[in-house]
Amino acid sequence: MPSSNHITSDPEILNGKPVITGTRISVELILTRLGEGRSVDDIVREYPHLSKEQVMAAIEFARSMVAKSPLAAE
Repeated sequence: MPSSNHITSDPEILNGKPVITGTRISVELILTRLGEGRSVDDIVREYPHLSKEQVMAAIEFARSMVAKSPLAAE
């Protein structure tokens, strides 16, 4: 499922940071947890209201943002 179905941004929630739809869990938090060495399954266990699909959508969202970055073309 495309990340756009799972990721939203609302200026009233976390100052507009991209979050998992219906939560206050940001894409940034997901990436931080991954950077700390947690697996997708670890994150789902830590945040049981999230699905593996939602976590994967956050990763895909971040990947797509990096791919669109002007630095990616260098």
